[in-house]
Amino acid sequence: MPTRYRARLQQQCCGRFVCTVDFESRCLLLYPEDQWQIIAEKLMSLSDTQPLERAMKRLLLGHAQECAMDKNGRLLIPASLRGYASLDKAAVLIGQLNKFELWNEQAWQQQLDDSMQALQDADLSSSPRLQDFAL
Repeated sequence: MPTRYRARLQQQCCGRFVCTVDFESRCLLLYPEDQWQIIAEKLMSLSDTQPLERAMKRLLLGHAQECAMDKNGRLLIPASLRGYASLDKAAVLIGQLNKFELWNEQAWQQQLDDSMQALQDADLSSSPRLQDFAL
């Protein structure tokens, strides 16, 4: 975990996280424990009789694993999750406000390139949430 996040995360969640797979991309989602509780409650409200809802629960809850920062700010990610995201040597941690994404470095670069191209090619006015978005 980068140094700039450690103190805040120690205070927020005592350095405890839940890691699971992302169903849209081959990356991992790393939630501070308190943020995971919010997600878990939403998942538990999904139906076991609706195939898509059940699939979502199975995927996210079935792969969810607890992990904690050690005194050096490192996280031990289980091998099964590392395999899902093809994490071997170089990994990229991307902050997303309530969670982090953990990517294989090459996969992240490809995702970044694809996202940049999609945004450049898009008509942002077609999305009500993006039409007035400015930085």
